[in-house]
Parts: sequence; C-alpha cells; structure tokens
Amino acid sequence: MNTYRTTATATRVLRQLRHDPRSIALMVLVPCVMLVLLRYVFDGSPGTFNSIGASLLGIFPLITMFLVTSIATLRERTSGTLERLLAMPLGKGDLIAGYALAFGALAIVQSALATGLALWFLDLNVMGSAWPLLLVALLDALLGTALGLFVSAFAASEFQAVQFMPAVIFPQLLLCGLLTARDKMQPVLEAISNVLPMSYAVDGMNEVLRHTDLTATYVRDALIVAGCAVLVLALGAATLRRRTV
Repeated sequence: MNTYRTTATATRVLRQLRHDPRSIALMVLVPCVMLVLLRYVFDGSPGTFNSIGASLLGIFPLITMFLVTSIATLRERTSGTLERLLAMPLGKGDLIAGYALAFGALAIVQSALATGLALWFLDLNVMGSAWPLLLVALLDALLGTALGLFVSAFAASEFQAVQFMPAVIFPQLLLCGLLTARDKMQPVLEAISNVLPMSYAVDGMNEVLRHTDLTATYVRDALIVAGCAVLVLALGAATLRRRTV
C-alpha cells in the first residue's frame, strides 16, 4: 500500500460523491430520519425507545454504509473505471483503503449527526457519555463499508448487490440481541450470534446505556467490531475483481 495513492483514491471518491446528493442523503440523513420515526412510533412508551435506541445507533449506520458502498464499488467495476485504475500503479490494497478512508469520513459525519440527534433532541437516556456511543457507531459504519466492499466482488449488477442484504445483514439483525436477549435464544442460534459482529456492536451500545464508565466488556466489543472491519477489508482487497464478466 502507498499512502499517496490511497489518499488520492479517497479524494477521487469524495469528489464523485459530492456530485451524487442522493447517496449522500442516504448515508447521512436516512439514519437520522429512521431514529426520529422510531422515536415517535414509541411516543406512548418512551422506555421502549430508550431501550433500543442505543442499539439502533449502531445498526442503521452499518446498513446504510453497506448498501451505498456495495453499489458504488460495483458501479466502478461495471463501468470499466476499476479496470482502468488497476491498470495504473494502483494496488488493490490502495483502492480498498482509499474507499474505506472516503466512506469513513462520511461515516464520521453520519455517526455524529445520528448520535447527537438521539441524545440531545430525541431524549435518549444513557448512563455513559456520548463519545463511546459515537465510537461504536463509527466502527459499525466502517464495518458496513467493509462488508459492502467485500460483497461487491460477488455481484454482477446493482440489483444483485442489493440482494446480498438479506444474506449478510438480516441474519445479523435478527440475532444481534435487538429483538430478544441472545442468551435466551435457541443454543444453536446463540452460538451463531456469538460470531456475528453486529452482536458485539449492540452489546457495546448496551454497555454505554447501562454503565457510567467504560467497562472491559465495552472495550472488548469495540475491539471485536474494529477487528472484523479490518479483516473484511483485507478479504475485500483479496477478492476484488477488475471487471464484471
């Protein structure tokens, strides 16, 4: 990997996204809109929103970044842009890292807006401070970016990229502990949930919800999510194809 080439790739991606307001709106505004919607869905039961709001701060960024990244990367390949770029002195690692850096910058904005909105406007009550929530939300967004880059290598069209969502995201959503505690699931499902990164994102958010100080469990969960993001980025670089056959 080369720092200059990685930075140049990230700058190019950000410049392209600047001319794509729909993608920016999907990444930055949709998580906020969904949080507002759910807050008033549970308007008569604020305790319900308070119990799941922290978890949703980690889930929504992951989903939106997965969708946008997988489609954007696939578009680069199907248009021939990726093949032309890789014909230059640009390695796959530089390309993947550049995409991760660009979408990571947007993830910071997205996570900050969603966290600030939930805490200061939607009355989400947490025992801990805002920074641990923001960190896990950011790590989740980076994980979504990594997953999107990875699965884009196996899709031949934008429609197929979207079809990966039920296979990659929905099982994690059902087993992450949002709907019921993971230790109350059928043992096989609990074992599966123990290897899914979204489970640790939700656990980390719940640690902030219940504790005033950072706990060892929170640190473990944040490191697992970060490690999964790095691992999936490495897999994305290894499986990236120049073009769609």
